[in-house]
Amino acid sequence: MTWLSQYRDRLRTAEEALRLVRSGTRVYVHPGCATPETLVEALAARAPELENVEVAHMLTLGSAAYAKPGMEGSFRHNGMFLGGNVRGAVAEGRADYIPIFLSEIEELFTSGAMPLDTVLLSTSPPDAQGYLSLGTGVDATLTAAECAKHVIAEVNHQMPRTYGDSFLHVSQVSALVETNRPLFEIPPERGGDWQERIGRLVASLIPDGACLQLGIGAIPDAVLECLKDHKDLGIHSEMVSDGVIPLMESGVINNRRKAEHQHRSLIGFVLGTKKLFDFMNESMLFEMQRTRYVNDPFRIAQNERMVAVNSAIQVDLTGQVVSDSIGMKPYSGFGGQVDFVRGAARSKGGKPVIALQSTAKNGTVSRIVPTLTPGAGVVTSRADVHYVVTEHGIAYLHGKNLRQRAEALIAIAAPEFRGELERFAMENHLLEARPALMA
Repeated sequence: MTWLSQYRDRLRTAEEALRLVRSGTRVYVHPGCATPETLVEALAARAPELENVEVAHMLTLGSAAYAKPGMEGSFRHNGMFLGGNVRGAVAEGRADYIPIFLSEIEELFTSGAMPLDTVLLSTSPPDAQGYLSLGTGVDATLTAAECAKHVIAEVNHQMPRTYGDSFLHVSQVSALVETNRPLFEIPPERGGDWQERIGRLVASLIPDGACLQLGIGAIPDAVLECLKDHKDLGIHSEMVSDGVIPLMESGVINNRRKAEHQHRSLIGFVLGTKKLFDFMNESMLFEMQRTRYVNDPFRIAQNERMVAVNSAIQVDLTGQVVSDSIGMKPYSGFGGQVDFVRGAARSKGGKPVIALQSTAKNGTVSRIVPTLTPGAGVVTSRADVHYVVTEHGIAYLHGKNLRQRAEALIAIAAPEFRGELERFAMENHLLEARPALMA
């Protein structure tokens, strides 16, 4: 039987395809811009017929209708990285959160610790040999598909074809649902003055020939804006967004000086807009790989001058970093922060950077704090932290004692909160009560 015959035999409507899902099983959903919304909607529509179906995934976009109030008897969400579409359900106790390094998620599937019955994913149309590309996100989804009993693919004619370890053959798919709908997009955030100041400070830490890992949001975009005069930069990152396009077009990002995967940006997924999807379609400038490969700290460390830039919600005066929760409430996830912090730290000339605005809630709350909010979880330990950057400066903490750390972090806190932080530090013997600190 030819692959085309197999393809035609497996074509279904979304409603027909989702009949493969049974009560009491686990379903994994392709995350990010590749979220297969047609399949997700069809899954949620089966709620009256299903009981106790676990829906597992990382950050997804779209409705996440299975996590809405009233769905509890049919579905239970179990997130390894949370987005706004499921955050409320977790906070209300209707869904669950798994704290885990991004690099270790796939081992849950391969080891049998988290058996998968069905995977819902998005792909491009097949090529001349019958291979479907996972497009905007290989991440952990390709491994999930290889481990699952059933694979249901939303074959979206607007999904870009990307290269690397990003392909499934038609013969590996249980059911195919053809669609032609825009992918989910995350537009760039417009940066203000504080983002631009952080961008300039972080850019000052990046030498020519550096290899970069950057996340998503106004700070990474601001950093990229400040790299226009740099030379021979590379990308080894769990993800990229639209901000890399101008630097790749101008040749600033050319990946020439990387130890591995030269001339290609190595990534696991993208979070961006149609502009980025079109830019990477059929492009040899990108190489998509599984998260367990991209986020392996030992592989990351092979890149010289690896600079990893990650964000935080809070940093206490000893350097502990909270990134996944606000107090007791899970907010996002571990993601690849620790993977890249440790990989960059072991890179020759590498620099792990935590970058954050010094305040929150319109300047009324300091994010450099005396102690962490009760219940907040530490993602990056104080022994792992090297650079912390706010709009007020750069603090270097690695190898520093607690007194030195407190001094450095107070110096980059918002000026209106420094007195309060100093008083706490002195009362708790992190700092000595010296006149210079009282001024």
